[in-house]
Amino acid sequence: MTPDHEQPDGAAVLPTGGVPEANDFLIVTGMSGAGRSTAANVIEDRGWFIVDNLPPQLLSSMAELAGRVRNDSGTDLQIAAVVDVRARAFHSELHAGLAALRDAGWRPHLIFLDATDEALVRRFESVRRPHPLQGEGRLLDGIQAEREMLRDLRAEAQVVIDTSGLNVHQLGRKLTPLLGVESGPSLRLALMSFGFKYGVPLDADFVFDMRFLPNPFWVPELKALTGVDEPVADWVMAQEGAQEFVDAVVRLMGPVTAGYLAEGRRYATIGIGCTGGKHRSVAMTQAIAARLTTEQVATFVVHRDLGRE
Repeated sequence: MTPDHEQPDGAAVLPTGGVPEANDFLIVTGMSGAGRSTAANVIEDRGWFIVDNLPPQLLSSMAELAGRVRNDSGTDLQIAAVVDVRARAFHSELHAGLAALRDAGWRPHLIFLDATDEALVRRFESVRRPHPLQGEGRLLDGIQAEREMLRDLRAEAQVVIDTSGLNVHQLGRKLTPLLGVESGPSLRLALMSFGFKYGVPLDADFVFDMRFLPNPFWVPELKALTGVDEPVADWVMAQEGAQEFVDAVVRLMGPVTAGYLAEGRRYATIGIGCTGGKHRSVAMTQAIAARLTTEQVATFVVHRDLGRE
């Protein structure tokens, strides 16, 4: 791969078949305004521990601290940093930081984010902030000074991404394959049962109403039980329309989850309500969660109002 060209889609920056190893250290740098903070969010969402705007002279200190935390906790912590260009000695300091990482046994991998002068000017003007190297000059003066400062570093990067025509979601989709092979589900769905009398969850992306089903509350032997108890769950699912409703929700969420995955969305909440959040919504939440779980979609259940009465 030649660094002067953008990394092909789907190719990983990590050299070991796209699988992060314990001594991999991912470094994101590039032009101010090219999307470094967006890249940091994407990397963090993939489970990496990342520090944004880290001065390059602190790279080795961060690696030492993160390695100590990883060893103490026993977790497989992946480490990344977005380095800060505001120091005039940025290039030499970054090279010194990379050398210190290698001497300590780390393997740094460099991603460089770039954009055209026109795109960068437009972005800085939209947020009404000066360029960090602008000084008393024009915005374009700062951009050109930074481009000259980073010219050699760009040539040394393993991956160069031109973000000129990308929005934040497109940049996320471009960056995600470079971080390695997916090791688990890409989307997490929270399925939350609730009682309408306590209010609809504010963070629900979808809300389904189970009050079309008969209420086990009026069945004496079921009244004291909840939807997590097998007798109540069996009773609810035996009601006319219950199984058909579960099938319909699963069909509905099929294209929705596919779209979320395509757009890089990582999390969504489905609210399933009944009157008090004790019987019908709880049983249906359990049933729907079991059906929506796939290799790419992880589900977890929250019974918001269970035990509240």
